[in-house]
Amino acid sequence: MDAATGYAILDGRGVLAIGGDDRVAFLQGLVSNDVRAVAPDRAAYSLFLTPQGKFLHDFFLVDGAPLGTDALLLDAEGPRAADLLRRLKPYKLRTKVTFEDRGGAHLVAALIGPDALSRLGLPAEPGAARPFAGGVAYTDPRLPALGARVLLPGGDARAASEAALEAAGFPRLDEVAYDALRLDLGVPDGSRDMEVEKAIALENNLDALNAISWDKGCYIGQELTARTRYRALIKKRLFPVRVEGPLPEPGTPVRLGEQAVGEMRGGRGTRALALLRIEDVERAAQDQNLDSPVFRAGHSLVTATRPPWFAA
Repeated sequence: MDAATGYAILDGRGVLAIGGDDRVAFLQGLVSNDVRAVAPDRAAYSLFLTPQGKFLHDFFLVDGAPLGTDALLLDAEGPRAADLLRRLKPYKLRTKVTFEDRGGAHLVAALIGPDALSRLGLPAEPGAARPFAGGVAYTDPRLPALGARVLLPGGDARAASEAALEAAGFPRLDEVAYDALRLDLGVPDGSRDMEVEKAIALENNLDALNAISWDKGCYIGQELTARTRYRALIKKRLFPVRVEGPLPEPGTPVRLGEQAVGEMRGGRGTRALALLRIEDVERAAQDQNLDSPVFRAGHSLVTATRPPWFAA
């Protein structure tokens, strides 16, 4: 078995349940993706933005039917799940929706490796989903190269859920293995990599990562997000970088000579993300005669790379 194949439990995730007859219509008018497309065989990745189109939260939308509920389940950042719930509740008004923080009731895991999808009977199609071990498994809606995610029973059933993953051929991995893959691919992870109330979705490649439906109609932040796209206003992009030296803190300026060309975002070990001006990356690549140009951040060298899917 390939050493990179396995499952990593994402203990930093939380799960919110949005129930009630109006749950789909309620979320449809608030979040960036088309909630109507979410079904037992289809999951989605979506954003909740400020009215100015800035990042507040990202999350995965999963139909709860395989877990025995008619609610929509939001796989969100655990430490910030209460904040997401607090921001959603004022829009309830007279709609028939319910809110529940499921806390530790569910297990969230990432399944990676060259044959992760085939072991689960999933196609390499973003968001394709199927029931699995009393829960649901789905191809990562952002990028199939990230493998699959599962939302399974937790709490007292957690051990059984983990046993089902191992029985399907997935040994336990440290979350470091998943992070290494994610960072190599240049995929941000919520507020670890995007500044709350400041980050712009398109600068962080969230359009290319299937977080936005361009034909669903209005949602919070839709007008400015669409304007940014159609007026081609994006001058920066989030790049995966390899670090030689100490891992720079998020916010550390990235320099080309004496010129600041961007700043670092999150990272782990020798892998990180950096928000860089596109024209400066292109200029550096030309000047250095390298496909992956080298910059300096603090006391370290950082090499910007371009995954095959990259939009910039």
